[in-house]
Amino acid sequence: MRLAPSDVLAARHRRLHDLMAPDALHALVVTNPTNIRYLTNHDGTAGIVVITRDAVQLLIDFRYEAAVASLQTSAAACPTLQMRSVPASYDEALADVLTGLGVASVGIEAGHLTVARHEWLTNALASRAPSTSLRSTQRLIERLRVIKDSFELERLRDAAARLETVVDQSFPALRPGTRERDVAGAIESALRKAGYERPAFDTIVASGPNAALPHHRAASRKLKPGDLVVLDFGGVLDGYCCDLTRMASVGTPSQAARRLFDAVREAHSAAIDAVKPGRPASTVDAAARDVLTAHGLGDAFGHGTGHGLGLDVHEEPRVGRRRADAPDPILEPGMVFTIEPGAYLAGFGGVRIEDDVLVTETGCEVLTSVPRDLRICG
Repeated sequence: MRLAPSDVLAARHRRLHDLMAPDALHALVVTNPTNIRYLTNHDGTAGIVVITRDAVQLLIDFRYEAAVASLQTSAAACPTLQMRSVPASYDEALADVLTGLGVASVGIEAGHLTVARHEWLTNALASRAPSTSLRSTQRLIERLRVIKDSFELERLRDAAARLETVVDQSFPALRPGTRERDVAGAIESALRKAGYERPAFDTIVASGPNAALPHHRAASRKLKPGDLVVLDFGGVLDGYCCDLTRMASVGTPSQAARRLFDAVREAHSAAIDAVKPGRPASTVDAAARDVLTAHGLGDAFGHGTGHGLGLDVHEEPRVGRRRADAPDPILEPGMVFTIEPGAYLAGFGGVRIEDDVLVTETGCEVLTSVPRDLRICG
């Protein structure tokens, strides 16, 4: 597995320090496992990071100490990392570290620290370090992660490119009489053979009327002649996620199925054409939605047009309709997200087409290279 080299990690730390400075934060407690990996390369199921201007303190228990020690002798070593052993309680160890720092203002990831843990830590510091106060922060590291660095773009391009091999190896399994879950198994086997660590999410194979359910789980239904089939899958490569949806027809599609597919493909193309730096993300969603509305399918498109990709399969930016309760993200070079409009008709089926795109200085680069045509199978 390729990990971010030390100089890339150091650049991420500097950018985070710049975000902490306006709020006069002397330290930041990081409890989101994905954010911990982004900052340190540690990808265990447990751990806490306390980052200051001078050091990155990683709190881990015995299960991970040898692995982290080995990592620190490699080109992917985390700069200024100090490993802190957790003999029993992570919260006790965190309270000890913060007490030892003796700083006034400590940020926490409000979206990732439970109320119960926050209350416990506040009470512990009140008696051990009364001059230290906890302050809620929102999306500090996520704001860094939304713009991919060169290491991340290399991994995301590679992950997306390998999907063509997965399609070639697995789609021959689409035949009348084959169960959805067996097609999903063929896709997931092909993902492993292509070098992915694991599927990025539960593979979706939705056939016939099941195709009208956007997140249908592959089940025991057998493919039948005339079915539209939604195939939504992705893999994790070196920690980074790709995501693709393609359509198949079991045998010759009906005229109604072809019209539905053509409308969604037109919406997909309009959305990709709308990706430009400086534009609100909602304009990409509107471009797809306007096409489907013109085809009388506006009400059949009930989800957003895309979501960010990276160490998580769903991350920022959100590409959807403008919301009153959240700012509309402005597209910037380095953002990577999906374009996946769809239309779903209960009792008939549905169509979704999805690609992964990178915002560039002038427009966008489509990372996924699998043809978008309707595959005739069986």
